[in-house]
Amino acid sequence: MSEHLPIEQAALERIWFHVTSPQALREPGGMSVFTEGKGCYLTDVHGDTYLDALSGGAFVTNIGHGRVEVAEAMATQAAKLAYVTPYCFAAEPTIALAEKLKEITPGDLHRAFFTSGGTEAVETALKIAKQYQWLKGDQKRSKVISRRGSYHGSSFFAMSISGASHDFNSKIFAPMVPGCVQVPHHNIYRHDPCMSEEAYAEFCINAVEETIRHEGPETVAAIIAEPIPASASIYLPPDDYLRRLREIADKYGVVLIIDEVINGFGRTGKMFASEHWNVKPDIMTMAKGLTSGYAPMGAVMVSEKITLPFDSAEGRESGLNHVISFGGHAASAAAALKNIEIMETEGMVENSATMGQYFLNGLEELKKYPIVGDIRGKGLLTAVELVQDKKTRAMFPPEAQMMAKVTRRLRENGVLARTYQVVEFGPPLCAGKSEIEKIVEAMEETIIWFSKEVGIQ
Repeated sequence: MSEHLPIEQAALERIWFHVTSPQALREPGGMSVFTEGKGCYLTDVHGDTYLDALSGGAFVTNIGHGRVEVAEAMATQAAKLAYVTPYCFAAEPTIALAEKLKEITPGDLHRAFFTSGGTEAVETALKIAKQYQWLKGDQKRSKVISRRGSYHGSSFFAMSISGASHDFNSKIFAPMVPGCVQVPHHNIYRHDPCMSEEAYAEFCINAVEETIRHEGPETVAAIIAEPIPASASIYLPPDDYLRRLREIADKYGVVLIIDEVINGFGRTGKMFASEHWNVKPDIMTMAKGLTSGYAPMGAVMVSEKITLPFDSAEGRESGLNHVISFGGHAASAAAALKNIEIMETEGMVENSATMGQYFLNGLEELKKYPIVGDIRGKGLLTAVELVQDKKTRAMFPPEAQMMAKVTRRLRENGVLARTYQVVEFGPPLCAGKSEIEKIVEAMEETIIWFSKEVGIQ
């Protein structure tokens, strides 16, 4: 803490916060300083305790706050050996973690490239896919297909394939990385009103194949997709969507990258969300729940098909031309191993499925209110979409300040959540019925309050 500024003012003056504007940070409740976390709860510098319905603010602390076992595992490893460079050295817990990830991931994912977080994991996956195609002799394959409305990270490559804020990013940071091609998203609630939901779902998946044909299959390296786009309003894919993506990727020799940075590690009621649809990726990205935020770490898991050209090639090109200094950090690996152990021994993935259904059932009751347009989600990853008109599904205009007002009112009701296009909820996987009921009650009170604010009864 600064010797000259109160702690909250020091935070505003000395820390450059991510994404949020300085003006928004200075609004009441716009920025908080927390001192302690326990389970599903966070306590701020004023001694006020809140139910953390977003797992640290970004779907991260899957096992909950304050797990001393993880801190102790990190401290023990750091005292013994904290770091060796990932160029050609490895530490025992890093090897053990790679073995564990091979065991719990779907398909034949068998080798890990460790990173410091999710953006780096996505960046790494894209480079692996491109170099894989190059080593196979397909040097023209450089394009990456992603979906509008998606979010995959903030580095230039990851930002260029992200559609959630593409207009904003391209306006400020252009030129973007070339060869990033986006196809329509599959948000069925926001489907083209001229189509049925079934027709729109078919249109979305067909658009992927048509785009590959249009661009030229010989130019496309990879398709990347989150099973459930989390930062883009949490909508589920049509039942057959991911299976069809797998078929299209195989048909045209395209690498299928499944982004599980948010979806993974029990968030959706399975260890990995792609398991709901029995889809096996060529490459999988992960972070966040890998350590539940106790240490910065991400990983890219790669199938045998992808590693084969690297293993059989000779010369400099056989090594992945990619470096992350803290990839595979030994103390972070120890945290990840203990984190996964807690998930497994305490049945947190199963609890996510059970409490997730309980959560959705409770939220469904809120559809009786005129401004509640849609309730959706899977496991402890849920969304409430508020609309100005239920029939037309019209969004609230900016002047209604729906995002700021709803987030602030939930906070006043003791619940920390986030509102962008929708109200997003993702509490820790240790949440029980009492926590779920508190969130639902806070959401209902907020809906009633905001309805009065905008004159909709």
